[in-house]
Amino acid sequence: MHPAALPTERLLRECDETRTRRGGPGGQHRNKVETAVILVHRPTGVAAEASERRSQAENRRVALARLRLRLAVDHRVPADPTGPSSLWRSRTRNERLAINPDHADYPALVAEALDRLQATAWDVRPAAHVLGVSPTQLVKLLHTAPAARALLERQRAGRGLAPLL
Repeated sequence: MHPAALPTERLLRECDETRTRRGGPGGQHRNKVETAVILVHRPTGVAAEASERRSQAENRRVALARLRLRLAVDHRVPADPTGPSSLWRSRTRNERLAINPDHADYPALVAEALDRLQATAWDVRPAAHVLGVSPTQLVKLLHTAPAARALLERQRAGRGLAPLL
């Protein structure tokens, strides 16, 4: 299972959490209390932080969401040879993928798409076929995450494939 798809409790157990102060707008409370949260996923070394909220709990929630997306983009696992996950299948109908980028499942789907693309040497058509979506839907998913889009374009350029702009 990709770390971006782990249940929250398990993912947090695999992370080191640091609380600190950060400057900036937010008033006296923000400048005197350690509300900033930094999460580092120990097995991969991928880190994310949040400090824009005055609440430590809210910053932890935002940092966790950012960590999931960074893991999805920065960490690859072998694609499942049996095909798409049950989560992926639950989000597809008639070769269309339904997911909002703010939804908790979004990073797991991005990770699965990138893992499948890596398995197909970053060729969108065969990856989309295995995932049961149209190539357009697969590209659309990755274009909603700028870091995922940049990774896809870098990998394709390194293999002499045309950009997908």
